Amino acid sequence: MLTPDDYWYFTDRALRGLTDIVRELGDDLANRRPPLPGANSPYALLTHCLGVVDAWVGGFVAGRPIDRDRDAEFVAEGSVTALLTRAEETRGRFLLDLRAADPSAPLKAQPPADFEGPDRGLDAGAALQHVYEELAQHHGQMQQMRDLLLAVERGDLVVAR
Repeated sequence: MLTPDDYWYFTDRALRGLTDIVRELGDDLANRRPPLPGANSPYALLTHCLGVVDAWVGGFVAGRPIDRDRDAEFVAEGSVTALLTRAEETRGRFLLDLRAADPSAPLKAQPPADFEGPDRGLDAGAALQHVYEELAQHHGQMQQMRDLLLAVERGDLVVAR
């Protein structure tokens, strides 16, 4: 059985990986979109991941009110320093919520359909697993975004416009 400490170890690795990339890229590159149709910036992707944690863990598992504009997450831009501060605050709440969670408990509220979560009912443990899924997949996505942005910035990859 997966313990809360084991879950946190892997989930926090993904979350810290996301924040490390945004920190590494800095304000300019973190707010830039890779030259791919429909691509998000690393800043926007981290904003989305924080929204996932706040909604799924803070809201559906822990029961706090959810104030989320999911669409706005994907166009967010701004100061990397401010976003990293928000990420640390979210991370702290996430760990406290995880330690208080009962994985077999029902969710405190049901996710709206536009949150695009799993298409079946979830208990708290399954919602926590969904958060890991989101953070891990977006960490891998952001690693590729970083590599592409840096290659373009160095001139190693010329993009036709």
